[in-house]
Amino acid sequence: MMILKRTLATLGLLAAATVQAAGNTPAGHADRTLEIYRHIIEVDTSKNTGNTPKVARYLADQLIAAGFPEEDVRVIPKDNFASLVATYRGDGSSGKKAILLLGHMDVVEALDTDWERPPFKLTQDDVNFYARGSIDNKFGIAQLTSTFIRLKQEGFVPNRDLILAFSGDEESDMITTRMMAYDIPEVAEAEFALNSDAGGGNLDASGKPVSYNIQAAEKTYATWEITVRNPGGHSSQPRDDNAIYELADVVKAIQNHRFPVRWSEMTLAYFQQVGQQMGGELGDTMVRFAYNPDDKEAAERLRTEPAYVGATRTTCVVTMLEAGHAENALPQSATATINCRIFPGIQVSDIQAELEQAIANTGAEFELLGEPVESPISELREDVVGAISKAVHSRYPQLPLIAYMAPYGTDGMHFRSAGIPTWGISGIFMDPDEMFAHGLNERVPIKAFHDALDHWSIILRELAGND
Repeated sequence: MMILKRTLATLGLLAAATVQAAGNTPAGHADRTLEIYRHIIEVDTSKNTGNTPKVARYLADQLIAAGFPEEDVRVIPKDNFASLVATYRGDGSSGKKAILLLGHMDVVEALDTDWERPPFKLTQDDVNFYARGSIDNKFGIAQLTSTFIRLKQEGFVPNRDLILAFSGDEESDMITTRMMAYDIPEVAEAEFALNSDAGGGNLDASGKPVSYNIQAAEKTYATWEITVRNPGGHSSQPRDDNAIYELADVVKAIQNHRFPVRWSEMTLAYFQQVGQQMGGELGDTMVRFAYNPDDKEAAERLRTEPAYVGATRTTCVVTMLEAGHAENALPQSATATINCRIFPGIQVSDIQAELEQAIANTGAEFELLGEPVESPISELREDVVGAISKAVHSRYPQLPLIAYMAPYGTDGMHFRSAGIPTWGISGIFMDPDEMFAHGLNERVPIKAFHDALDHWSIILRELAGND
Protein backbone atom coordinates (compact mmCIF):
# COMPACT_ATOMS: atom_id res chain seq x y z
CA MET A 1 0.00 0.00 0.00
CA MET A 2 2.78 2.45 0.88
CA ILE A 3 4.57 1.65 -2.39
CA LEU A 4 1.47 2.48 -4.40
CA LYS A 5 0.90 5.76 -2.59
CA ARG A 6 4.54 6.73 -2.92
CA THR A 7 4.49 5.97 -6.66
CA LEU A 8 1.41 8.08 -7.25
CA ALA A 9 2.80 10.95 -5.20
CA THR A 10 6.04 10.86 -7.17
CA LEU A 11 4.11 11.16 -10.42
CA GLY A 12 2.30 14.15 -9.06
CA LEU A 13 -1.10 12.56 -9.55
CA LEU A 14 -2.50 12.64 -6.03
CA ALA A 15 -2.60 16.38 -5.58
CA ALA A 16 -5.49 18.09 -7.32
CA ALA A 17 -4.42 20.77 -9.73
CA THR A 18 -5.74 24.28 -9.54
CA VAL A 19 -9.00 24.33 -11.44
CA GLN A 20 -8.98 26.61 -14.44
CA ALA A 21 -12.20 27.69 -16.08
CA ALA A 22 -12.53 26.54 -19.67
CA GLY A 23 -12.14 29.26 -22.24
CA ASN A 24 -14.85 30.12 -24.69
CA THR A 25 -14.29 28.07 -27.82
CA PRO A 26 -14.54 30.28 -30.92
CA ALA A 27 -17.41 29.21 -33.14
CA GLY A 28 -15.11 29.24 -36.12
CA HIS A 29 -12.82 26.71 -34.43
CA ALA A 30 -15.71 24.33 -33.79
CA ASP A 31 -17.01 24.60 -37.35
CA ARG A 32 -13.56 24.21 -38.89
CA THR A 33 -12.69 21.19 -36.74
CA LEU A 34 -15.92 19.46 -37.74
CA GLU A 35 -15.34 20.22 -41.42
CA ILE A 36 -11.78 18.83 -41.29
CA TYR A 37 -13.06 15.80 -39.38
CA ARG A 38 -15.81 15.16 -41.92
CA HIS A 39 -13.53 15.57 -44.92
CA ILE A 40 -10.78 13.22 -43.78
CA ILE A 41 -13.20 10.59 -42.50
CA GLU A 42 -14.85 10.43 -45.92
CA VAL A 43 -11.53 9.47 -47.53
CA ASP A 44 -10.95 5.73 -47.09
CA THR A 45 -7.35 5.52 -45.89
CA SER A 46 -7.21 1.79 -45.17
CA LYS A 47 -4.03 -0.03 -46.13
CA ASN A 48 -4.58 -0.89 -49.79
CA THR A 49 -6.28 2.30 -51.01
CA GLY A 50 -3.21 4.51 -51.39
CA ASN A 51 -5.22 7.42 -49.99
CA THR A 52 -3.14 8.66 -47.05
CA PRO A 53 -1.27 11.08 -49.39
CA LYS A 54 -4.65 12.65 -50.25
CA VAL A 55 -5.42 13.27 -46.58
CA ALA A 56 -1.90 14.55 -45.92
CA ARG A 57 -2.17 16.98 -48.84
CA TYR A 58 -5.59 18.18 -47.71
CA LEU A 59 -4.34 18.86 -44.17
CA ALA A 60 -1.24 20.57 -45.55
CA ASP A 61 -3.41 22.84 -47.71
CA GLN A 62 -5.50 23.79 -44.67
CA LEU A 63 -2.38 24.76 -42.73
CA ILE A 64 -0.83 26.70 -45.60
CA ALA A 65 -4.10 28.58 -46.20
CA ALA A 66 -4.04 29.56 -42.51
CA GLY A 67 -0.64 31.20 -42.90
CA PHE A 68 1.92 28.47 -42.25
CA PRO A 69 4.85 28.81 -44.68
CA GLU A 70 4.90 26.14 -47.38
CA GLU A 71 8.46 25.18 -46.48
CA ASP A 72 7.27 24.33 -42.95
CA VAL A 73 4.49 21.98 -44.14
CA ARG A 74 5.80 18.83 -45.79
CA VAL A 75 3.98 15.85 -47.26
CA ILE A 76 6.57 13.09 -47.41
CA PRO A 77 5.71 10.10 -49.64
CA LYS A 78 6.87 6.63 -48.61
CA ASP A 79 5.91 3.56 -50.63
CA ASN A 80 2.10 3.62 -50.94
CA PHE A 81 1.70 6.00 -48.01
CA ALA A 82 2.69 9.48 -46.86
CA SER A 83 3.42 11.31 -43.64
CA LEU A 84 2.73 14.94 -42.79
CA VAL A 85 5.34 16.97 -40.90
CA ALA A 86 4.26 20.54 -40.14
CA THR A 87 6.27 22.92 -37.96
CA TYR A 88 4.78 25.79 -35.96
CA ARG A 89 7.88 27.96 -35.58
CA GLY A 90 8.59 29.30 -32.12
CA ASP A 91 10.70 32.30 -31.18
CA GLY A 92 13.26 30.11 -29.39
CA SER A 93 12.99 32.11 -26.17
CA SER A 94 12.68 29.00 -23.99
CA GLY A 95 15.88 27.49 -25.34
CA LYS A 96 14.09 24.14 -25.42
CA LYS A 97 13.79 21.55 -28.17
CA ALA A 98 10.58 20.97 -30.09
CA ILE A 99 7.44 19.21 -28.91
CA LEU A 100 6.01 16.58 -31.26
CA LEU A 101 2.26 16.14 -31.70
CA LEU A 102 1.52 12.63 -33.00
CA GLY A 103 -1.39 11.08 -34.86
CA HIS A 104 -2.05 8.74 -37.78
CA MET A 105 -4.07 9.29 -40.92
CA ASP A 106 -4.73 5.66 -41.87
CA VAL A 107 -7.53 3.41 -40.63
CA VAL A 108 -8.26 -0.30 -40.52
CA GLU A 109 -10.47 -1.80 -43.19
CA ALA A 110 -14.27 -1.69 -42.88
CA LEU A 111 -16.78 -3.70 -44.93
CA ASP A 112 -19.92 -1.81 -45.95
CA THR A 113 -21.96 -5.01 -45.76
CA ASP A 114 -21.11 -5.51 -42.09
CA TRP A 115 -21.87 -2.00 -40.89
CA GLU A 116 -25.29 -0.60 -40.05
CA ARG A 117 -24.13 2.74 -41.51
CA PRO A 118 -21.72 3.56 -44.35
CA PRO A 119 -18.28 3.33 -42.72
CA PHE A 120 -16.65 6.07 -44.81
CA LYS A 121 -19.31 8.72 -44.42
CA LEU A 122 -19.70 10.75 -41.24
CA THR A 123 -23.22 10.14 -39.94
CA GLN A 124 -24.82 10.84 -36.60
CA ASP A 125 -27.81 10.31 -34.38
CA ASP A 126 -28.76 12.27 -31.26
CA VAL A 127 -25.77 10.92 -29.34
CA ASN A 128 -22.86 9.85 -31.56
CA PHE A 129 -20.87 10.47 -34.70
CA TYR A 130 -20.34 7.21 -36.63
CA ALA A 131 -17.59 6.29 -39.12
CA ARG A 132 -14.42 4.29 -39.49
CA GLY A 133 -11.67 6.42 -38.00
CA SER A 134 -14.12 8.54 -36.02
CA ILE A 135 -12.03 7.84 -32.94
CA ASP A 136 -8.98 5.98 -34.28
CA ASN A 137 -7.40 8.38 -35.13
CA LYS A 138 -9.04 11.00 -37.33
CA PHE A 139 -10.52 12.50 -34.17
CA GLY A 140 -7.02 13.29 -32.97
CA ILE A 141 -5.56 14.63 -36.21
CA ALA A 142 -8.60 16.82 -36.90
CA GLN A 143 -8.42 18.32 -33.41
CA LEU A 144 -4.65 18.90 -33.63
CA THR A 145 -4.70 20.39 -37.14
CA SER A 146 -7.54 22.74 -36.27
CA THR A 147 -5.81 23.75 -33.04
CA PHE A 148 -2.67 24.74 -34.98
CA ILE A 149 -4.86 26.93 -37.22
CA ARG A 150 -6.69 28.40 -34.22
CA LEU A 151 -3.47 29.32 -32.44
CA LYS A 152 -2.04 30.86 -35.60
CA GLN A 153 -5.17 32.98 -36.08
CA GLU A 154 -5.02 34.09 -32.45
CA GLY A 155 -1.47 35.33 -32.97
CA PHE A 156 0.10 32.80 -30.63
CA VAL A 157 3.91 32.63 -30.90
CA PRO A 158 5.27 29.58 -29.07
CA ASN A 159 8.54 29.76 -27.18
CA ARG A 160 9.75 26.60 -28.93
CA ASP A 161 8.86 24.75 -32.13
CA LEU A 162 5.73 22.62 -32.20
CA ILE A 163 5.68 19.86 -34.82
CA LEU A 164 2.76 17.85 -36.16
CA ALA A 165 4.04 14.37 -37.08
CA PHE A 166 1.21 12.41 -38.68
CA SER A 167 1.98 8.91 -39.95
CA GLY A 168 0.35 7.13 -42.88
CA ASP A 169 0.53 3.45 -41.96
CA GLU A 170 0.27 3.10 -38.20
CA GLU A 171 -2.34 0.36 -38.61
CA SER A 172 0.01 -1.81 -40.66
CA ASP A 173 3.81 -1.70 -40.96
CA MET A 174 4.57 1.75 -39.49
CA ILE A 175 7.06 2.49 -42.27
CA THR A 176 6.24 6.19 -42.19
CA THR A 177 6.45 6.20 -38.40
CA ARG A 178 9.95 4.76 -38.39
CA MET A 179 10.99 7.22 -41.09
CA MET A 180 9.87 10.19 -39.00
CA ALA A 181 11.28 8.89 -35.71
CA TYR A 182 14.72 8.07 -37.09
CA ASP A 183 15.32 9.85 -40.41
CA ILE A 184 13.84 13.36 -40.19
CA PRO A 185 16.20 15.47 -38.06
CA GLU A 186 13.74 18.03 -36.68
CA VAL A 187 11.45 15.19 -35.58
CA ALA A 188 14.16 12.88 -34.26
CA GLU A 189 15.70 15.69 -32.18
CA ALA A 190 12.48 16.68 -30.34
CA GLU A 191 12.44 16.81 -26.55
CA PHE A 192 9.26 14.76 -26.16
CA ALA A 193 6.07 13.76 -27.95
CA LEU A 194 2.38 14.00 -27.12
CA ASN A 195 0.24 11.39 -28.85
CA SER A 196 -3.39 12.02 -29.81
CA ASP A 197 -3.87 8.29 -30.47
CA ALA A 198 -3.88 7.16 -26.83
CA GLY A 199 -4.94 8.23 -23.38
CA GLY A 200 -8.09 10.18 -22.63
CA GLY A 201 -10.88 10.14 -20.11
CA ASN A 202 -13.09 7.29 -18.97
CA LEU A 203 -16.79 7.76 -18.26
CA ASP A 204 -18.99 5.20 -16.56
CA ALA A 205 -22.22 3.95 -18.11
CA SER A 206 -24.13 6.90 -16.64
CA GLY A 207 -21.72 9.43 -18.12
CA LYS A 208 -19.93 10.20 -14.86
CA PRO A 209 -16.16 10.83 -15.26
CA VAL A 210 -14.03 8.14 -13.62
CA SER A 211 -10.46 9.14 -14.49
CA TYR A 212 -8.20 10.70 -17.07
CA ASN A 213 -5.58 8.24 -18.28
CA ILE A 214 -2.11 9.15 -19.55
CA GLN A 215 -0.54 6.47 -21.70
CA ALA A 216 3.08 6.16 -20.56
CA ALA A 217 3.92 2.72 -21.90
CA GLU A 218 2.61 0.15 -24.33
CA LYS A 219 2.99 -3.54 -24.91
CA THR A 220 5.16 -5.06 -27.60
CA TYR A 221 3.21 -5.94 -30.74
CA ALA A 222 4.21 -9.29 -32.29
CA THR A 223 2.47 -11.50 -34.85
CA TRP A 224 3.21 -15.07 -35.86
CA GLU A 225 1.88 -17.29 -38.60
CA ILE A 226 1.57 -20.84 -37.32
CA THR A 227 1.32 -23.41 -40.11
CA VAL A 228 0.51 -27.12 -40.14
CA ARG A 229 1.54 -29.00 -43.29
CA ASN A 230 0.31 -32.27 -44.76
CA PRO A 231 0.78 -34.30 -47.98
CA GLY A 232 -2.91 -33.82 -48.73
CA GLY A 233 -4.68 -36.02 -51.22
CA HIS A 234 -8.10 -36.66 -52.73
CA SER A 235 -11.11 -35.65 -50.65
CA SER A 236 -12.67 -39.06 -51.33
CA GLN A 237 -9.84 -40.64 -49.32
CA PRO A 238 -9.81 -38.81 -45.96
CA ARG A 239 -6.90 -39.19 -43.57
CA ASP A 240 -6.82 -38.73 -39.82
CA ASP A 241 -3.99 -36.16 -39.91
CA ASN A 242 -5.96 -33.53 -41.83
CA ALA A 243 -4.09 -30.21 -41.67
CA ILE A 244 -7.23 -28.24 -40.84
CA TYR A 245 -8.16 -30.57 -37.98
CA GLU A 246 -4.64 -30.36 -36.58
CA LEU A 247 -4.63 -26.58 -36.88
CA ALA A 248 -7.95 -26.54 -35.00
CA ASP A 249 -6.19 -28.31 -32.13
CA VAL A 250 -3.46 -25.66 -32.24
CA VAL A 251 -6.02 -22.87 -32.15
CA LYS A 252 -7.87 -24.38 -29.19
CA ALA A 253 -4.59 -24.88 -27.32
CA ILE A 254 -3.76 -21.21 -27.76
CA GLN A 255 -7.28 -20.21 -26.71
CA ASN A 256 -6.92 -22.20 -23.50
CA HIS A 257 -3.38 -21.09 -22.67
CA ARG A 258 -3.02 -18.63 -19.81
CA PHE A 259 0.05 -16.43 -19.73
CA PRO A 260 1.40 -15.58 -16.26
CA VAL A 261 0.01 -12.56 -14.46
CA ARG A 262 2.37 -9.59 -14.71
CA TRP A 263 2.42 -6.17 -13.13
CA SER A 264 4.47 -3.04 -12.61
CA GLU A 265 4.15 -0.25 -10.07
CA MET A 266 2.38 1.78 -12.75
CA THR A 267 -0.23 -0.89 -13.50
CA LEU A 268 -0.87 -1.52 -9.81
CA ALA A 269 -1.32 2.22 -9.20
CA TYR A 270 -3.67 2.34 -12.19
CA PHE A 271 -5.90 -0.43 -10.82
CA GLN A 272 -5.91 1.09 -7.35
CA GLN A 273 -7.05 4.50 -8.56
CA VAL A 274 -9.51 3.30 -11.23
CA GLY A 275 -10.97 0.70 -8.88
CA GLN A 276 -11.56 3.25 -6.14
CA GLN A 277 -13.24 5.60 -8.60
CA MET A 278 -15.33 2.88 -10.24
CA GLY A 279 -16.55 1.05 -7.13
CA GLY A 280 -18.88 -1.92 -7.35
CA GLU A 281 -17.80 -5.52 -7.79
CA LEU A 282 -15.36 -4.83 -10.62
CA GLY A 283 -13.86 -1.81 -8.89
CA ASP A 284 -13.38 -3.78 -5.69
CA THR A 285 -11.65 -6.51 -7.70
CA MET A 286 -9.26 -3.96 -9.18
CA VAL A 287 -8.32 -2.68 -5.73
CA ARG A 288 -7.80 -6.24 -4.47
CA PHE A 289 -5.49 -6.92 -7.40
CA ALA A 290 -3.62 -3.65 -6.81
CA TYR A 291 -2.81 -4.57 -3.24
CA ASN A 292 -2.18 -8.24 -3.97
CA PRO A 293 -1.43 -9.16 -7.59
CA ASP A 294 -0.99 -12.76 -6.43
CA ASP A 295 -4.73 -12.87 -5.74
CA LYS A 296 -5.65 -15.52 -8.34
CA GLU A 297 -9.38 -14.94 -8.07
CA ALA A 298 -8.99 -11.19 -8.71
CA ALA A 299 -6.59 -11.78 -11.60
CA GLU A 300 -8.97 -14.27 -13.21
CA ARG A 301 -11.88 -11.86 -12.83
CA LEU A 302 -9.92 -9.12 -14.59
CA ARG A 303 -8.96 -11.61 -17.32
CA THR A 304 -12.63 -11.81 -18.31
CA GLU A 305 -12.81 -8.05 -18.90
CA PRO A 306 -11.62 -7.19 -22.45
CA ALA A 307 -10.92 -3.58 -21.42
CA TYR A 308 -8.56 -4.61 -18.61
CA VAL A 309 -7.11 -8.08 -19.33
CA GLY A 310 -4.23 -6.55 -21.29
CA ALA A 311 -3.01 -4.67 -18.22
CA THR A 312 -2.57 -7.91 -16.28
CA ARG A 313 -0.63 -10.19 -18.65
CA THR A 314 0.62 -10.92 -22.14
CA THR A 315 -2.22 -11.81 -24.48
CA CYS A 316 -2.21 -13.81 -27.72
CA VAL A 317 -5.25 -14.26 -29.93
CA VAL A 318 -6.01 -15.92 -33.26
CA THR A 319 -7.07 -13.23 -35.72
CA MET A 320 -7.02 -14.92 -39.16
CA LEU A 321 -7.16 -18.39 -40.73
CA GLU A 322 -6.14 -19.70 -44.15
CA ALA A 323 -6.38 -23.32 -45.29
CA GLY A 324 -6.91 -25.60 -48.25
CA HIS A 325 -6.65 -25.09 -51.99
CA ALA A 326 -9.66 -26.88 -53.50
CA GLU A 327 -13.03 -28.13 -52.27
CA ASN A 328 -12.33 -31.67 -53.49
CA ALA A 329 -8.78 -31.96 -52.12
CA LEU A 330 -7.40 -32.58 -48.68
CA PRO A 331 -5.64 -29.48 -47.33
CA GLN A 332 -1.89 -29.44 -47.80
CA SER A 333 -1.48 -26.65 -45.29
CA ALA A 334 -3.45 -24.64 -42.76
CA THR A 335 -2.27 -21.39 -41.21
CA ALA A 336 -3.42 -19.34 -38.24
CA THR A 337 -2.32 -15.76 -37.62
CA ILE A 338 -1.62 -15.17 -33.94
CA ASN A 339 -1.37 -11.60 -32.68
CA CYS A 340 0.31 -11.07 -29.32
CA ARG A 341 0.60 -8.02 -27.07
CA ILE A 342 3.59 -8.69 -24.84
CA PHE A 343 4.06 -7.22 -21.38
CA PRO A 344 7.03 -4.81 -21.17
CA GLY A 345 10.23 -6.52 -20.10
CA ILE A 346 9.28 -9.88 -21.65
CA GLN A 347 11.26 -10.94 -24.71
CA VAL A 348 9.47 -11.83 -27.94
CA SER A 349 11.52 -15.04 -28.11
CA ASP A 350 10.24 -16.07 -24.67
CA ILE A 351 6.64 -15.76 -25.85
CA GLN A 352 7.34 -17.86 -28.94
CA ALA A 353 8.91 -20.52 -26.72
CA GLU A 354 5.84 -20.49 -24.48
CA LEU A 355 3.50 -20.82 -27.46
CA GLU A 356 5.57 -23.67 -28.86
CA GLN A 357 5.28 -25.44 -25.52
CA ALA A 358 1.52 -24.85 -25.43
CA ILE A 359 1.08 -26.61 -28.79
CA ALA A 360 3.87 -29.17 -28.35
CA ASN A 361 3.98 -32.26 -30.56
CA THR A 362 1.82 -30.76 -33.33
CA GLY A 363 4.66 -30.23 -35.76
CA ALA A 364 3.44 -26.67 -36.41
CA GLU A 365 5.86 -24.17 -37.94
CA PHE A 366 6.29 -20.66 -36.52
CA GLU A 367 7.08 -17.58 -38.61
CA LEU A 368 7.49 -14.23 -36.88
CA LEU A 369 6.14 -11.43 -39.08
CA GLY A 370 7.84 -8.06 -39.23
CA GLU A 371 10.24 -6.71 -36.63
CA PRO A 372 8.60 -6.31 -33.20
CA VAL A 373 9.66 -3.18 -31.33
CA GLU A 374 10.19 -3.22 -27.58
CA SER A 375 9.85 0.22 -26.03
CA PRO A 376 10.54 1.61 -22.54
CA ILE A 377 8.19 3.30 -20.10
CA SER A 378 8.10 7.10 -20.38
CA GLU A 379 8.31 8.38 -16.82
CA LEU A 380 5.95 11.28 -16.21
CA ARG A 381 7.36 14.78 -15.81
CA GLU A 382 5.94 17.68 -13.85
CA ASP A 383 5.50 20.21 -16.68
CA VAL A 384 3.64 17.76 -18.92
CA VAL A 385 1.38 16.53 -16.12
CA GLY A 386 0.69 20.13 -15.09
CA ALA A 387 -0.39 21.12 -18.60
CA ILE A 388 -2.62 18.05 -18.98
CA SER A 389 -4.08 18.69 -15.56
CA LYS A 390 -5.00 22.26 -16.50
CA ALA A 391 -6.84 21.05 -19.61
CA VAL A 392 -8.61 18.14 -17.93
CA HIS A 393 -9.61 20.01 -14.79
CA SER A 394 -11.09 22.84 -16.84
CA ARG A 395 -13.71 20.23 -17.79
CA TYR A 396 -13.79 17.92 -14.77
CA PRO A 397 -12.35 19.54 -11.61
CA GLN A 398 -10.50 17.23 -9.20
CA LEU A 399 -10.58 14.27 -11.59
CA PRO A 400 -7.64 11.90 -10.98
CA LEU A 401 -4.93 11.70 -13.62
CA ILE A 402 -3.58 8.16 -13.89
CA ALA A 403 -0.59 6.81 -15.82
CA TYR A 404 -1.23 3.50 -17.57
CA MET A 405 0.24 0.94 -19.91
CA ALA A 406 -1.70 0.47 -23.15
CA PRO A 407 -2.40 -3.11 -24.25
CA TYR A 408 -2.37 -1.95 -27.87
CA GLY A 409 0.38 -0.53 -30.07
CA THR A 410 0.74 3.05 -31.37
CA ASP A 411 3.30 5.18 -33.18
CA GLY A 412 4.56 6.01 -29.70
CA MET A 413 6.49 2.74 -29.49
CA HIS A 414 8.92 3.88 -32.19
CA PHE A 415 9.40 7.35 -30.72
CA ARG A 416 10.06 5.87 -27.27
CA SER A 417 12.44 3.36 -28.81
CA ALA A 418 14.21 6.28 -30.54
CA GLY A 419 14.75 7.95 -27.16
CA ILE A 420 11.87 10.44 -27.31
CA PRO A 421 9.62 10.22 -24.22
CA THR A 422 6.03 9.94 -25.39
CA TRP A 423 2.71 10.28 -23.60
CA GLY A 424 -0.75 9.55 -24.98
CA ILE A 425 -3.13 12.38 -24.01
CA SER A 426 -6.19 12.34 -26.26
CA GLY A 427 -8.92 14.90 -25.61
CA ILE A 428 -11.66 12.26 -25.78
CA PHE A 429 -13.88 11.36 -22.82
CA MET A 430 -16.18 8.36 -23.24
CA ASP A 431 -17.30 5.03 -21.83
CA PRO A 432 -14.56 2.48 -22.73
CA ASP A 433 -17.25 -0.13 -23.34
CA GLU A 434 -18.58 2.09 -26.13
CA MET A 435 -15.24 2.31 -27.95
CA PHE A 436 -15.45 0.33 -31.16
CA ALA A 437 -12.13 1.30 -32.70
CA HIS A 438 -11.26 -1.41 -35.26
CA GLY A 439 -14.77 -2.81 -34.80
CA LEU A 440 -18.24 -2.38 -36.23
CA ASN A 441 -20.01 0.97 -36.11
CA GLU A 442 -17.07 2.90 -34.65
CA ARG A 443 -18.37 5.98 -32.88
CA VAL A 444 -17.59 9.11 -30.88
CA PRO A 445 -20.09 10.92 -28.65
CA ILE A 446 -21.00 14.28 -30.19
CA LYS A 447 -20.62 15.91 -26.79
CA ALA A 448 -17.13 14.45 -26.42
CA PHE A 449 -16.12 15.90 -29.80
CA HIS A 450 -17.17 19.42 -28.83
CA ASP A 451 -15.89 19.17 -25.25
CA ALA A 452 -12.40 18.37 -26.60
CA LEU A 453 -12.08 21.50 -28.72
CA ASP A 454 -10.02 23.44 -26.13
CA HIS A 455 -7.93 20.47 -24.95
CA TRP A 456 -4.86 20.91 -27.15
CA SER A 457 -4.97 24.70 -27.11
CA ILE A 458 -4.73 24.76 -23.31
CA ILE A 459 -1.91 22.20 -23.25
CA LEU A 460 0.20 23.86 -25.95
CA ARG A 461 -0.18 27.33 -24.45
CA GLU A 462 0.87 25.93 -21.08
CA LEU A 463 3.93 24.07 -22.40
CA ALA A 464 5.07 26.57 -25.01
CA GLY A 465 3.55 29.92 -24.06
CA ASN A 466 5.46 33.09 -23.28
CA ASP A 467 3.19 34.17 -20.41
